[in-house]
Amino acid sequence: MKQRRVRPLAICVFRKADLILVAEGYDPTKGETFYRPLGGEIDFGEYGHQTAAREVREEIDAEATDLQYLGTIENIFTYDGQPGHEIVLVYDGSFVDRSMYEKIEVSGQETGYGSFKAVWKPMQDFQNGWAQLYPAGLHELLMRHQINMREKEETER
Repeated sequence: MKQRRVRPLAICVFRKADLILVAEGYDPTKGETFYRPLGGEIDFGEYGHQTAAREVREEIDAEATDLQYLGTIENIFTYDGQPGHEIVLVYDGSFVDRSMYEKIEVSGQETGYGSFKAVWKPMQDFQNGWAQLYPAGLHELLMRHQINMREKEETER
């Protein structure tokens, strides 16, 4: 039996207008396609922002910059019939290589899980329920951050 434990993760959200870059996943038990930002498990002695940058480098061979902490999400879920529990540090970031924003799809490799594709998905798809974004609560966190940024810009004018 696999030991149950809480996994510390860091993920990075990349934005292009109203789109975000997300890895596409599939839960065979639920028959559900879902989307999740790039990222992974925090190594001992590693800060969350370092994890987010490292995971992007390892998964899609790209460099992330300007990482900004957005918040933390506690994610209790079931994937492929197995329970999981994660504490997820969420960062906003930018690609050093601006050509990443021109790609329609990005191929990636996740150690231990195989290859995947990442795509630019409209935030509206998640809001309308046309696509599922994980971890749960991420869409709300991103919307709050977007509203806060707009308010900040308005007060600075």
